[in-house]
Amino acid sequence: MFSTSNKNTLFCKEFWGNGPAPGGFYNFVGTNENTSNFNKVCKEYTTPGPFGTQHSFSPITTGSSVVGIKFDGGVMIAADNLVSYGSLARYQDVERVFKVNDKTIMGASGDFADFQSLKRSIDQKIIEDTCDDDEIIMKPKALYTWLTRILYNRRSRFNPLWLEIVVGGFDNGIPFLGHVDLRGRAYEDTVVATSFGKHLALPLVREKLGDKKLLTLSEAKEVLRECMEVLYYRDCRAIPKYMVAVCTKDGSVIEGPFNNDENWKLATMVKGY
Repeated sequence: MFSTSNKNTLFCKEFWGNGPAPGGFYNFVGTNENTSNFNKVCKEYTTPGPFGTQHSFSPITTGSSVVGIKFDGGVMIAADNLVSYGSLARYQDVERVFKVNDKTIMGASGDFADFQSLKRSIDQKIIEDTCDDDEIIMKPKALYTWLTRILYNRRSRFNPLWLEIVVGGFDNGIPFLGHVDLRGRAYEDTVVATSFGKHLALPLVREKLGDKKLLTLSEAKEVLRECMEVLYYRDCRAIPKYMVAVCTKDGSVIEGPFNNDENWKLATMVKGY
């Protein structure tokens, strides 16, 4: 029997034993004698250990930025329809914003499989609320708080759900907008974003806000369109087609898909294009 440290050392030695020389190329599985050794190591690595099988550390099918904004009559959340398979723009018609109920909407970026698993639990809760028929439904702040506990719990077990989630809606007549990341860290704000949207979309929205507390409905739609356009140009994991979830006091609705007009004349200003 090996101790944990000896086992890890053995794993590293076996895994890198046939690695490339400096300046060389790695011998991929199925191309040479490295195959049998690699299979042996993979079998040992994928055998559940004290923290289970660590699939969540390698998100494969992922979605990029989500942008959420409060306006004077409610909340909007927008995300494009692309889910990438690694670096391949594989699935181009996937909705990443959702209506939870008439008071709550949400959007997610990160590992889409993790989100599908999480959403099954949320959908089951909505079914239970409907069956109870007691006029009590999940409010956005309740969902937001529950998500912080779920994501923090998974992070504490070193098996995180690789997600960033934006939750919005109406809570006791007041618009609510919050952000939760894979470590369970959370905050509420007038505008939130995930992924590249933190760097590219937030400055656009804050510039549009200026000294205003909130934008109007039409202003919010226009600034979200600008955000989606900039993200398409600047984020290689984005496409021009996007959806918008809107929640007002009258209920929640998913709008779209919308398409941004592409104007690649700006590329002439990029060196080496």
